[in-house]
Order: sequence, then C-alpha cells, then structure tokens
Amino acid sequence: MRFQDPATARPRPPTVGETRAREKAERKRKELEKARVEAELKRQQRNRRLIGGAAVVGVVGVVAGLGYWALSPRTTTAQCVQEDANGGPIVVPDNYCTGHGGGTGGLFIYSGHQYRYYYGSSGTVGSRPVGGTTIAPKGTTVKSSSGSTIQRGGLGSKFSGSGGG
Repeated sequence: MRFQDPATARPRPPTVGETRAREKAERKRKELEKARVEAELKRQQRNRRLIGGAAVVGVVGVVAGLGYWALSPRTTTAQCVQEDANGGPIVVPDNYCTGHGGGTGGLFIYSGHQYRYYYGSSGTVGSRPVGGTTIAPKGTTVKSSSGSTIQRGGLGSKFSGSGGG
C-alpha cells in the first residue's frame, strides 16, 4: 500500500469529460443568473410603471374632485322656525317666513310672532329642528324646504319663488 504525502502530492489534471461538464455547468449557471437579473429588472420596471400610473391616476382624480367641488354650486336647506314658549325653535311652514314684509337679519314678524330661518337643519313641521344654525352660510345657495331659493351664493340676500309652503 502506498501512502501519499499531502505536502508533496499533486492533484491529477481533470479529464476531458470532467472539463466539459464543468464548463457546461458554469454556462448553465451564468445563463440562469442572467435570466434572473433580467426578470428582476423587468419586474422593477413594471412596478415603476404601475406606481407611476397609479400616481398619475390619483393626481388626476384629486384634481378632478377639487375642480368639481370648486365649480359645483353648494346648496343648503333652510327651515322656517318660531320660538316656542320655552325659547326653543319649532319648525313651522315656510310661508311664515316668506312674503310678509322685510326680514331684517333673517328675522320675520308675522301676526305678532317672530320667525327665522334655521340653515342646514332637518325636521318636520311641529318638531324641533335637528342640527343647523341661525347663521346663513356664505357662498352657498340657500333653498327653503319647499324648494324656493332664498339666497344665492355670493350674490347677497335674494328671495325668489312663490310665497306658498
């Protein structure tokens, strides 16, 4: 039996078949790495296009929404109310607030009673208004609950429509 000394032993040169197999494996490895890098690059480009497209769509949507909001007329509903014995407002028919002389500061006097508009409230005749305020919102078109235009946005105090309720 022969013993080899690791310090002086030389490895044998690879055979032709072993060299071809190594070269083939190396080519295959490089091709796979190249395909992986190309696929990653393609995926990144696709994601960038999708993100860019979504950003454009989002910006266009925001601009369109703001444009629509800025250009669309804003409307608020007003209800005619009368102060009851406790000092709280009660919704009354609209004809109490319309067609009975000048309303100074939104206050109307008819048959000895005071009536005013509640803006942005809801409720039925005979009940208390839900929400709203006695201060007319600026820049909005105010319509009575019967549909008559009381005030046009930005044009000052105006009244149009029938006096009925």
